[in-house]
Amino acid sequence: MLSNTARTTIKKGAHKSNFNVNELYKIIDESLLAHVAIIDSGMPVVIPMLAWRVDDRVYIHGARNSRLLRNLKQGQQTCMTFTLFDGWVLARSAMHHSAHYRSAVVFGQFEVVENNREKDRLLNLFIEQIAPGRTKHIRLGNEKELTATELLSISLDEASVKIGNNGVNDDRADLDIPVWAGVLPYRTVVGPLQDTPDLADGIAQPDYAAAYGSRWVDNDQENL
Repeated sequence: MLSNTARTTIKKGAHKSNFNVNELYKIIDESLLAHVAIIDSGMPVVIPMLAWRVDDRVYIHGARNSRLLRNLKQGQQTCMTFTLFDGWVLARSAMHHSAHYRSAVVFGQFEVVENNREKDRLLNLFIEQIAPGRTKHIRLGNEKELTATELLSISLDEASVKIGNNGVNDDRADLDIPVWAGVLPYRTVVGPLQDTPDLADGIAQPDYAAAYGSRWVDNDQENL
């Protein structure tokens, strides 16, 4: 069950609130892209960042001189959001057009992961999430690279989830308007793989379909 605090209470569209922690995990794991807010020199700044989850914490990483990471390291309160767009709801009236979406908002403070061995483990878990089995074949980060990388984590103790998936909600007076109404779905697909031009001969494409389920598209499907 998700927390219910003053910051996570959804007031607009409260009926779209979802308190299932597994829905929060699914949104983060599918998105892997967060918009992170800071106050920098008195001005609000929102920056998109790659983000991944391990258990009940979310991680972001970057260069040590990153403006975002410098601010977050100081213990600044932040808000980060994840959004998945699932489609347009097309009604008979302009007023009732809307969208299907899944969104998550996380509040709190980031903490710094200092230990290079722990950094290595967490960064490799990220690679495994997007490309299962890949860390067995690539060169892993060395001490210099890990030291140059800032890794921060935030707890999911204070988070909210909002899911919009209702159908058309036209006024009764508009139901006789002779125009199509319904949902225009959006689907994110992954693949097929694209070889780098300098790939050596004889290296076969790996199969990362396990990470993406029905979203995975291979070369045979693309050519249909």
